[in-house]
Amino acid sequence: MTNAQKKEQMYSRIGAHGETLLAIFPSATEKDPVKLCKKLRRYETRAQRLATDFCNGAINIEQWEQEAVKVKASVCQLLSLTEALAHETGFFINSDPRGYALKLSDVWTRGFNSTSETRLYTDWGGYGILCPDFS
Repeated sequence: MTNAQKKEQMYSRIGAHGETLLAIFPSATEKDPVKLCKKLRRYETRAQRLATDFCNGAINIEQWEQEAVKVKASVCQLLSLTEALAHETGFFINSDPRGYALKLSDVWTRGFNSTSETRLYTDWGGYGILCPDFS
């Protein structure tokens, strides 16, 4: 497979994931599926960096919580996640740096994946991943 084909395949997967996210969050402020995923990727990277810093002792729990609240607010704003929808989907920021940071509850994700034509990516625990790495 050539690099151009790999890149095309990657953007196809990003677009499909973005379409799934827009089906879940139809009021998202970004309607372009690829742009939505790119914006979420920045928040994912920021949250993963925070989790790594917390794990390595570079920041304490209070600092992690303060910064995680900011990331969560940014994601909620991008996805137009109300308090009720955030609670319903179980949206949270994972503090474990060994996995993805922006996640949806395993129970909600299983329900969505069992009834939807498209599937949300999951980790080994069944938690929904808002921003998988397609590179």
